[in-house]
Amino acid sequence: MTKIDQIETTILDIPTIRGHVLSMATMRTQTAVLVTIRFSDGSQGIGEGTTIGGLSYGAESPESIQSAIETYIAPNLIGRDGDNVNGAIQLIDKLVKGNRIAKTAVETALWDGLGKRLGVPVSQLFGGAVHDRLPVAWTLASGHSETDIAEALEMIETGRHNIFKLKIGKRDVRADVAHVARIKTAVGDRASVRVDVNTAWSLQDARWGLRGLQEAGCELVEQPVAARCRAGMAELARGYEIAVMADEALNGPEDAVEVACDRAADVFAVKVAQSGGLKRAAEVVAIGQAAGLGLYAGTMLETGLGTAAALHLFATVETLQWGTELFGPLLLTEDILATPIGYRDFCVEIPRGPGNGIALDPDKIDFFRRDRGRTVTAVAGA
Repeated sequence: MTKIDQIETTILDIPTIRGHVLSMATMRTQTAVLVTIRFSDGSQGIGEGTTIGGLSYGAESPESIQSAIETYIAPNLIGRDGDNVNGAIQLIDKLVKGNRIAKTAVETALWDGLGKRLGVPVSQLFGGAVHDRLPVAWTLASGHSETDIAEALEMIETGRHNIFKLKIGKRDVRADVAHVARIKTAVGDRASVRVDVNTAWSLQDARWGLRGLQEAGCELVEQPVAARCRAGMAELARGYEIAVMADEALNGPEDAVEVACDRAADVFAVKVAQSGGLKRAAEVVAIGQAAGLGLYAGTMLETGLGTAAALHLFATVETLQWGTELFGPLLLTEDILATPIGYRDFCVEIPRGPGNGIALDPDKIDFFRRDRGRTVTAVAGA
């Protein structure tokens, strides 16, 4: 039996290429918690837990992710069978409530280690990839129309992105709609324009906003109202042709069932970290498929590590009607991978090779790490 011998966590702080303006915060640095699991046969697996904007987005912070892993998850995994990933997931779910991002970081490392030992990519562990690349959106979030327009036109000309999601909700709803309309007019039919409100609107604002966005040529609006307001989301989904996508309302398969039953969205934004790991994200995908909803591969703005893991899962999904937004590494000033993920021809490429198919750049890890790293190790003779 290949046992789990050691679990190490490291926090990285990496600057972003520009301010990333959301309705609740402006990000200038992305913080990621890396997890390295070392196994008794000498193999290792790596995973990532990343959130957005500290605690302004959700209930987990980088510090709480690290603490949950070190204090509650790691001690209960040491000495267990490293090949039994499902067993580890069930144990963690029993011992730790919530903390989905922390669970994701550990689970991702377990799948990576198993794939490497078997000599297969993680996608093979979820039934096999049916895509070698996927369409990828870019988020325009400078907060300034002219800056966003220039950025969008450059992305189109260089063949990197022709799907754009605009972060709105920080300003008055009418100002936001005018901002979106200016960008859609500038890119015309060369690009798809969507928006993400990050729950910032009241239901009344959302009624006005969706009508204006629809008239401006916007195709999709993500989580316009609070996550708990499923009745409002259902009203908006019924009332307008523009697609309504659930994001913050989806925290795992249980939420997915409730959103689907209430018809509170036209589209699921499936995020691995928000779902609680690759396995739970796959379950969210299956629920969306069964309910006849559109699917979109979302991001918590992970580094190349978390992005690679997500790509392996979404490469197994036959139809992602709304594509992906797995652009996280491109928002950072430095890539922490030895060989960066490929972005070209408006798509992101699925990494090849066993496990997640990537390797970290040790010099970059050392440069961006917040401290010296922390380790939980098996007790001798255990």
